[in-house]
Amino acid sequence: MTLEFSSSDDAPTFEGVIAALDDGTCREIIAVLEEPMTVHEVADATDRPLSTTYRKLDSLTTAGLVEETVGVRQGRHQKSRYVANLNRISIDLDDDNELRVDVDLSAELGFWSNVTREF
Repeated sequence: MTLEFSSSDDAPTFEGVIAALDDGTCREIIAVLEEPMTVHEVADATDRPLSTTYRKLDSLTTAGLVEETVGVRQGRHQKSRYVANLNRISIDLDDDNELRVDVDLSAELGFWSNVTREF
């Protein structure tokens, strides 16, 4: 079964990105997401409870720093996997001297959309 990425037309908000980056657990999760991982794998890798991991992954996904993949079959159930999808984050002032955040998405993320994985 092929991995497919959920998509949202909403750009991440400045506040959402800053809040996620200000959270040490979120930064720790970003650091371990070099390839798609399930929530259980992320929780194990970061030694965090599942409830915390779910909450932090939701914040990171909303902030646009992590992508959720679907379609991984494990037995009869499909499991979501998450992967960090950024190369660089920059914060600067726009022409009106307002802070703005730019998240440069990873060009390599497209690789994961073509991965087939069956269990």
